[in-house]
Amino acid sequence: MSDHHLAQINVGVLKAPIDAPSMAEFAALLDPVNALADSSPGFVWRYTDEGSNDATAARPFGDDILVNFSVWRDRESLWNFTYRTDHLDTLRRRREWFHRLEDMHLAMWWIPAGRIPTLDEGRTRLELLRAEGPSPEAFTFAAPFPPPAADEPAATAAG
Repeated sequence: MSDHHLAQINVGVLKAPIDAPSMAEFAALLDPVNALADSSPGFVWRYTDEGSNDATAARPFGDDILVNFSVWRDRESLWNFTYRTDHLDTLRRRREWFHRLEDMHLAMWWIPAGRIPTLDEGRTRLELLRAEGPSPEAFTFAAPFPPPAADEPAATAAG
């Protein structure tokens, strides 16, 4: 078992306010998809708004940007949840609710097991990936990096 976990952040730019009729199906899927994540093998933690089961009220990156931020035991656990569960059906429909982004919208990085990353850290990792491309500090599914060896610390992003 690794002494590091995988943190991930992804963002999406809403096509309409979350309470708009055009967003009703997306809003209705939040609880089931979040419950699926929570019960998936390898799930560790996910960011939620204060007193809520999702993160749709917090807009730390802008009024029209939703944030998905979580920690997983390893890359395979996140991959399996993302692409091998009913989450994939929702993912396939993302263009109904979110604008297509030209910039990177997902960043992953390794953290010491037991540590919860901050939103500022997530923002920094996403910005680092956008500016410099994949590295041990910020990477993607398509360009992954392994967890640090047991005797080396997780990469730290300049903040």
